[in-house]
Amino acid sequence: MVTVKIDEIEVQVQEDTPILKAAEKAGIWIPTMCHSELFEPYGVCRLCSVEVIRGKRSRIVTACNYPVREGLTIQTNSAKIQWIRKIIMELMLSRWPNVKVVKETAEKLGIKESRFPSLERDEAEDACILCGRCVNVCREVVQAEILAFAYRGIKREVVLPFGEQSDKCIVCGACALVCPTGHIKMVIEDYKGKKPEFTLGPKTSIYVPTMQGIPRVPVIDAESCIHFKTGGCETCAKVCEPHAINYDMKEEVVEIDAGQILLTTGYDIFDGSKMAQFGYGMLDNVYSSLEFELMLNSTGPTGGKVQLKNGKAPRAVGILHCIGSRDHEHHPYCSRVCCMYALKFAHLVHDRTEAAIYQFYIDMRAFGKGYEEFYSRLLDEGITMIRGKAAEVVESTWSKNGDGSLLIRCEDTLIGKFREVPVDMVILCNAMEPQKDVDAIRRVFSISKSPDGFFLERHPKLDPTSTMSDGIYIAGCAQGPKDIPDTVAQASSAAAHILSYISKGEVEIDPVRAWIDEKYCSGCRICNSLCPYTAIDFIEDKKISIVNDVLCKGCGTCVAACPASAITGKGFSDAQILAELEGLLEI
Repeated sequence: MVTVKIDEIEVQVQEDTPILKAAEKAGIWIPTMCHSELFEPYGVCRLCSVEVIRGKRSRIVTACNYPVREGLTIQTNSAKIQWIRKIIMELMLSRWPNVKVVKETAEKLGIKESRFPSLERDEAEDACILCGRCVNVCREVVQAEILAFAYRGIKREVVLPFGEQSDKCIVCGACALVCPTGHIKMVIEDYKGKKPEFTLGPKTSIYVPTMQGIPRVPVIDAESCIHFKTGGCETCAKVCEPHAINYDMKEEVVEIDAGQILLTTGYDIFDGSKMAQFGYGMLDNVYSSLEFELMLNSTGPTGGKVQLKNGKAPRAVGILHCIGSRDHEHHPYCSRVCCMYALKFAHLVHDRTEAAIYQFYIDMRAFGKGYEEFYSRLLDEGITMIRGKAAEVVESTWSKNGDGSLLIRCEDTLIGKFREVPVDMVILCNAMEPQKDVDAIRRVFSISKSPDGFFLERHPKLDPTSTMSDGIYIAGCAQGPKDIPDTVAQASSAAAHILSYISKGEVEIDPVRAWIDEKYCSGCRICNSLCPYTAIDFIEDKKISIVNDVLCKGCGTCVAACPASAITGKGFSDAQILAELEGLLEI
């Protein structure tokens, strides 16, 4: 630590700390136009000039890149410094009179107008002031080196290589981020039904997927991260105090021994763009259920505000049930959770806005504890319930009504009439469907799936968490659509199963098993390929097959297929069955 005196204020800082940082610690403001925390300071604007005194020697230096030393005395507001800053500021104000940052800095320095005329006067409010931030951040941080200065003196300007767009530009937006005047802008082409990251708010390359998630760990999107594109930046690693960021980490496969496995693969939501009649991906302000949940989240991009693409609150909101579920063209099953989270959406929209809310449903399935009471509460709040599946969502300009930006067309089965409801926002309650890799997982663990695509349980009522493969359990939406309480209950049941076997220390197996008589086995291997549990092994030395009693479930597939009748079921051999019949006949 060194002690320096800045405007008669003593301050202790680390040696080699720039004067600008030491002055900030002392509470002293030093103006600057070109400085940024992202790259090495270079003092081009000269506004941060200060007077440094060591002994009898006095020097004028730039505060952003001059390091402090023990015993220095620094004057940031002497008459000489005031004169220097005034000249620089007047020249800038003369050339760029309408730039906000220039005018604000001039006012702080007590300058109202410039005495000097400029031959290159630019009266634009977002004029480039040649601070060089964009050039430096592109060269030092992004390491793309797309921007550079051309010419000298008053003709100086920031240009692209040869004045043409370069393929090396990764459109990261770092130059627009550091530009103090807004001269550089990130312009996104406007189109209907744009992706949610454009409509719901910005998302950086490193972010926390869900603030309520456990564990709450940020992730890096390698496809948009500057470092993975150019090898530069690494800003997040520099500011991370526990040094938890490692860019060199690779995906790896780790093999571990496990006696029991619980599969909780979760679910995907149905892609609403497959049902084009509802306008998802084509019309503005049409959101999926998860996108709207993100909007409602207080830690989300809108801070929990329900708002349209233009930032205004909606006047009317339509919530469409059963998008992709209870539909023989897509998923015939009911997703179970849609009705209740649709009611939750309606309640939150009613609580946060003055919008009229419409629910379009086939049947209201409020099946859980307290669910029916919640449904009745929403009726009391004035939510309009329309029984009838919506037919399509179109722009209101197609209709004569023109009351809202969108129109929901449906048949109200309670009154037996066709209706057109004008709304500003549409929320789609998408179906829950199995993960895309469910077939690959099923093959790895030798388990089955039901016709709806979810994993098949041993028994739907008596054993909903076990599978036909011992030691393999399923829980949550891996087994079928369900809400959080049912998921927690099923996971607890599966965990109890696993712990019960661990506490016993041994496993009991069913007595019904297949058995191969080695005398009659010809080694044809038909049973090996047919066994659904891979419980039959072929012994090369003896040229025969044997059954693994632990894996065999006694299904009888191999017994029926064996051409030599070498395989029988324990407890179900011909001799045993004949003996049972003789016993019955004697009675």
